[in-house]
Amino acid sequence: MMLTPETAIQTLEVIKTEEIKAPVDVVFESILAILGPESQMGHKAFPMTFEAWPGGRWFRDLGNNAGHLWGHVQVIKPPTLIEICGPMFMSYPAASHLQYRITADGPTSRLQLTHKAFGLIPKEHREGVNEGWANEVAEIRARAERLAKKK
Repeated sequence: MMLTPETAIQTLEVIKTEEIKAPVDVVFESILAILGPESQMGHKAFPMTFEAWPGGRWFRDLGNNAGHLWGHVQVIKPPTLIEICGPMFMSYPAASHLQYRITADGPTSRLQLTHKAFGLIPKEHREGVNEGWANEVAEIRARAERLAKKK
């Protein structure tokens, strides 16, 4: 395969930082929920399975032995760090690393999501990934703040 400008190896880097009015453990719990059964794509239900241990899988089960592997847990240190490596949403030659890092800041928490990838990444994915991660961070914040108010 000859690489052209349209098929050349591309990189992407997305960093989203969010202040969340909730303790670290509640933010961590919210990330696990959003990575798993409460996952959404384009504001529609998109349930996933997230196995929260080193080597655990993150995947979408479509039934009948069909689905899509998004990644594997590379690092998990509750309640402050999750790292996932794998193709994520990319069904083409690509590799990704996704990190959720949570730090306490008094009664609030700071979430930093970092997604780095390289591969034959189409332009529409390089451009659209920012909106997708912004939506996910907003969902995590909303869920964590809602839970924190109940406690």
